Amino acid sequence: GLLGALTSPMIVRGTDLTRLMVTMGVALVLLELANKFDDLTGGADGLQGVLIGPLLGHFEFDLGARVASFYSLAVLFLAFLLLRRLVRSPLGVSLQALRDNRLRVMALGLSVTGRLAAVYTLGAALAGAAGALLAQTTGFASLDVLEFHRSADVMTALIIGGTGWLWGGLVGAIAFKVLHDLLSAITPQYWTFWIGLILVVLMLVGRERLLSPRRWFRRQA
Repeated sequence: GLLGALTSPMIVRGTDLTRLMVTMGVALVLLELANKFDDLTGGADGLQGVLIGPLLGHFEFDLGARVASFYSLAVLFLAFLLLRRLVRSPLGVSLQALRDNRLRVMALGLSVTGRLAAVYTLGAALAGAAGALLAQTTGFASLDVLEFHRSADVMTALIIGGTGWLWGGLVGAIAFKVLHDLLSAITPQYWTFWIGLILVVLMLVGRERLLSPRRWFRRQA
C-alpha cells in the first residue's frame, strides 16, 4: 500500500490507457530492481526455503494445501467484505460517479486525481496481500510475481469477469483458472491461443449475448 501511494502521482496522470501502461511500467521497474538487489530478493533464484509457522499456532501448512486453501479463502472473504463496505460508502459512490462521468464529478468540485490515487493505493495494498498469501502458502517467492505475464493474467481475468462490478474480478479469476487448466490439459502448447480466441469472441459478441446464444445473430438496436 505504501508503494502504491508513492507511485500514485505517476498513475493518475493521462487517460485510462496511459494509466494502464504506466502501471505495467512500474511493475517492470520493480522487476529489474528485485533482480538487481539479489541479496534481499534472491534474484533469479527467488527466496527459497521460506519456513512458515503453524497458523494461529495450531494448524500446520500441509502438502495437501488444506490449511493454505482455507486460510486464503478466509482472507479473500474479509477483503471482499471490506470492498463491499467501501463500494457502499460515500467514497465508493463517488468512484462510481467518476466511472460514469468524469466531467460531472469535476463540476461538483470533487477531486478526481485524489480519488484515483486512493483507489490505486487500495489496489496496491490488496495486491501486496495477495503476494503475501502466495509466499506464505507456497513457501517460495520469485521474480515471476513481477513478470509481464502476471499482469496480463490479471487483465485477462478482469476482461472475462467484467469491470464495474465487485464480483467481476472474483468471477473472472475463477473462470480464467478453470479455462487455463482445461485448455492446458487438452492442448498444452496452444492453450494461450484458445484463451485469446475466447477473448476475441467475448469482445465481438459481448458478455451478455455470449451467455445467451440465441441472441448472437440478432441485430442490436
